[in-house]
Formats: sequence, structure tokens, C-alpha cells
Amino acid sequence: MTTAKKELAVAALRNGTVIDHIPSSVLFKAVNILGIEKLDTQLTIGNNLASERYGTKGIIKVADVFFPETTLNRIALIAPTAVVNIIRDFEVVEKRPVVLPDVITGIVTCDNPKCITNNEPMKTRFHVVSREPVTIRCHYCGHSVTSDKAHVL
Repeated sequence: MTTAKKELAVAALRNGTVIDHIPSSVLFKAVNILGIEKLDTQLTIGNNLASERYGTKGIIKVADVFFPETTLNRIALIAPTAVVNIIRDFEVVEKRPVVLPDVITGIVTCDNPKCITNNEPMKTRFHVVSREPVTIRCHYCGHSVTSDKAHVL
């Protein structure tokens, strides 16, 4: 049997959101940030898929769910190369990159053990101080961290 081309067959979405070009190493962090493990809808998660641009990539497909832009942009902290595709009637009607917000709330823990966010029940808040490489600074204690070292909740 000779096959000129091998493809992964994944059911097409009638309506929903596809997040593509997620680095394989952070795919499950993206799943956590989006909270999709709690959804009661059809979803497909692919990891270590071949990518001409990145070597390997991850992809998330969620049927019948359209996330707010602010939610999708939260994954830009860990997956700045991610691309969001909005699907309606099996067609891509919108395609856009994720955009890192200026302030990141409640998704990263502060590494400073003396920070108030580690000692009181409150959401963390970080300000983006650099986008290349991504560096964020804690609003409360001033501790800075790069995105590759940030601990995502």
C-alpha cells in the first residue's frame, strides 16, 4: 500500500472556536487558563502535531463556544504564537492572533513568598513590562518574572 500523504482526520466544527499554533509544551496550561475542562461540549485537543513553522504544535477545538476576546488573550502570556479561528457553518469567519493584555489578573502566582497575594485570599495582578521577551511585574510587591518562569494557576 502506498500513501502519498498522511493526514489526521478530525471532525470539522460546524460552529465554535479553534485555537491553533499553541506551543506543545504549554498546551495543557492553555487548557487550564481557558477552563475548557469544565465545559460540557464537544472538544478536541491535539498535541505534538506537525508544524512547518514550529516543529510541533498544539490545537484546541471547542464546539459551539465563542470565548470573549479577553479570555482568549489570557493565553498570550504562555502562547504568544497562538491564532484564534472563529467557525460558523463550517467556515472560518474570523482569524486573529492572541494579544497580550497590559494587565494579567488571577492566572499567575507571584514567586515572592512575602507577597500579600501568597498570604491573603486575593487575586494576583501583574503588569506587562516587556513583550519581547514577555516580562511581567507583580502589582503588589514589584517582583518581576519572565513568562517562561511564571507559574500559571
